[in-house]
Amino acid sequence: MKRVRTAKGRTASSTRWLERQLNDPYVQRARAENYRSRAAYKLLELDERFGLLRGVKAVVDLGIAPGGWSQVVRRRAPQAEVVGIDLLPTDPIEGVTILQMDFMDEGAPERLRHALGGAADLVLSDMAANTVGHQQTDHLRTMALVEAGLEFAREVLRPGGAYVAKVLAGGADSQLVAELKRSFATVKHAKPPASRKDSSEWYVVAQGFKGSEAYFERARRLEQS
Repeated sequence: MKRVRTAKGRTASSTRWLERQLNDPYVQRARAENYRSRAAYKLLELDERFGLLRGVKAVVDLGIAPGGWSQVVRRRAPQAEVVGIDLLPTDPIEGVTILQMDFMDEGAPERLRHALGGAADLVLSDMAANTVGHQQTDHLRTMALVEAGLEFAREVLRPGGAYVAKVLAGGADSQLVAELKRSFATVKHAKPPASRKDSSEWYVVAQGFKGSEAYFERARRLEQS
């Protein structure tokens, strides 16, 4: 195990974080394989288990920064249109349209739909609310993001599509799971191996979108035009 010498001005917590980074095989692998973050392997592992990227043609990446998930999409589905959004700046990725704005802003969903130019096969959300250390508050803030992502997914997904979102320990609450099951054929929770054991994060994976009235209405208008 690599140890980090205590440096002037460096706190004990930052020293522990640096040691963890230096000794994390996923961090080392990300550098070797030119991924922007170890988070890329979470999506790779979820894809291995659920086949999320098989045949996708349009993908939305909510909380794209620093861009690891969109890198995975581009490598596994190079033909796919990819649109991402994040409040933080994200360096350009070839073949990816990136919007720098808060997804929770009122105009964000419409900007994403316009950039996508059609229906999506997959909506990914690795968004995380800033934690305050109070478990119930952190859970509620995270669930608000998951619910907002679900509302957006219902608007843009084509039938058969999927929605993947980060949740905290315990997963999505029963009311949200019920909402997901109304809209998707299968709803499962997963903690990919790349997610650190001491992390509270899990992912909810909803597949087989049943379609929405908005989608079928658009389809009817296209048929009539």
